[in-house]
Amino acid sequence: MFDKEYDVIVVGGGHAGSEAAAAAANVGCSTLLITMNLQNIAQMSCNPAMGGIAKGQIVREIDALGGYSGLVSDTSAIQFKMLNKSKGPAMWSPRVQSDRMMFAEHWRLRLEATKNLDFYQEMVSGLVIENGKIVGVRTSLGIEVKAKSVVLTNGTFLNGLIHIGDKQMGGGRSGERASKGITEDLVQIGFEAGRMKTGTPPRVDGRSLDYSKMTEQPGDEIPSKFSYLDETSALKKQRSCWMTYTSPEVHNLLKEGFDRSPMFNGRIKSIGPRYCPSIEDKINRFADKDRHQLFIEPEGWNTVEMYVNGFSTSLPEDVQFKALRSVAGFENVKFFRPGYAIEYDYFPPTQLKHTLETKLVEGLYFAGQINGTTGYEEAASQGLMAGINAALKIQEKDEFILKRDEAYIGVLIDDLITKGTEEPYRMFTSRAEYRTLLRQDNADFRLTEKSYKIGLASEKRMLKMEEKKEKSFAFVQFLKDTSVAPEEANAVLEDKNSAPVKQSDKIFKIFSRPNITMDDVRNFSGVNEFIEQHSLSEEELEQTEIQVKYSGYIEKEKNNADKLNRLEDIKIPSEFDYSRIKSMSFEAREKLKKVKPISVSQASRISGVSPNDISVLLVYMGR
Repeated sequence: MFDKEYDVIVVGGGHAGSEAAAAAANVGCSTLLITMNLQNIAQMSCNPAMGGIAKGQIVREIDALGGYSGLVSDTSAIQFKMLNKSKGPAMWSPRVQSDRMMFAEHWRLRLEATKNLDFYQEMVSGLVIENGKIVGVRTSLGIEVKAKSVVLTNGTFLNGLIHIGDKQMGGGRSGERASKGITEDLVQIGFEAGRMKTGTPPRVDGRSLDYSKMTEQPGDEIPSKFSYLDETSALKKQRSCWMTYTSPEVHNLLKEGFDRSPMFNGRIKSIGPRYCPSIEDKINRFADKDRHQLFIEPEGWNTVEMYVNGFSTSLPEDVQFKALRSVAGFENVKFFRPGYAIEYDYFPPTQLKHTLETKLVEGLYFAGQINGTTGYEEAASQGLMAGINAALKIQEKDEFILKRDEAYIGVLIDDLITKGTEEPYRMFTSRAEYRTLLRQDNADFRLTEKSYKIGLASEKRMLKMEEKKEKSFAFVQFLKDTSVAPEEANAVLEDKNSAPVKQSDKIFKIFSRPNITMDDVRNFSGVNEFIEQHSLSEEELEQTEIQVKYSGYIEKEKNNADKLNRLEDIKIPSEFDYSRIKSMSFEAREKLKKVKPISVSQASRISGVSPNDISVLLVYMGR
């Protein structure tokens, strides 16, 4: 049936698997995507949205690298919001509400249009490993498919177990069976496995809700988009979301079912996401709060199905229904399906290299929730990087690794393999030391050239990035070189209650003041002429403004990153024997032996390794 050996087999067709398959194929490798149901490729299992705080930056990074998530998000969006716009640009985070069915359809069509990519629908039940190297996979029908590398992106399907109250059923998500066999194969050859939990809220009939009792949450008046390419455009119309609240009455009704909750009666023993807790967890942990926000999100343009964001639960369905009917606007609610929790297998990610290749089996890569992460964006970015690195290894090219000062994706992967995780890992801006450098507006500047060099980002994408960079940097230089007379400057400054100037000054310096905007600067002689002459877009104007306003912060973070990267350049041999360094703490030796850091910089980020331990290591290495 399969008469050839594939370069890359990707197991699982979720967000990680879809990006992995596209990346490997686009880099030039023969790729096979095997998934249990081809109708559910890139299914949005939880909320119908992409992006958000830090997550939006990741989607823009995926797009800048040549992945598909940003393009698909744009073409299936029903609402766009730039979150945190009142804060500095390091915190701006794009988010789209998506049409769930359209999102999956557009992903499927993009994958089908990708050269070098084949598809097969079946369960992978085992791995074929010879002499410490992956050589293929085995399906539930007993078919063996040969491959030079395999990327596992199994999501919540590995021995998945769904909980609704005191009911349990095997499954990877609602209506789909669990995947069995892979965990057992991996544990047998020495991998450490664990269990994690996640959950989802009820889906309800939007026709049964009273929106007059809720607060409307419209999208941005002037929406933007994710992709840097002109292939997609901003929304012309949008659908609103809605906000309502729980109440003490709702909380009391929910508490009545706590004794039947698998979270509290011991049925669920694994740890769930701290930053996206279930409604029963919120009531228990935040007992002083008498209400919690609920966001009512449409599932698409034409469907009446609504997602109740903030009401994730595994309580019995009758308790869920009774409590929701006490929420303002939900008095006559009809359920499409109840919420549930799901437990699944994961593998602590300290067992991986920076490329996401496993340390135990050559050519085997893990991406997504199998590594202990939560969220579409985190999964998609890992899939992209695993797919790239699997392809590059086969082509005998250098591995592709992003540093912590180069991308949120770099922070995510470094956190996972260096620190590990015992609870579902979610990205936040606070996890990045260099978030002023890692903005959503400059992901193309940071990453597109790197991706173009490995053959993933297209020439079209590269040329567009270079044009944007050239134009915005030329405008910054113009502002640095051009002076404005005091009478002209003061007309603007006085209107903004800003201190007047007594002599001519550079526009750059005036523009650097926090209360002076691009619209103000356009009142100065020569500015509008420059903008028109060079046909500067809104994106290029925004980039210029950020470069001017935050030049000091950006320069400071660059210097800090450069200092840390000096430690990144001090490589540690893979066979380094830490047990010989007796002056290092026992904990540090054990952690270093387990993680096997590739550099002194990575070693310094391992929990339990102190600055003193690093000093000892440097001395021992002759530094």
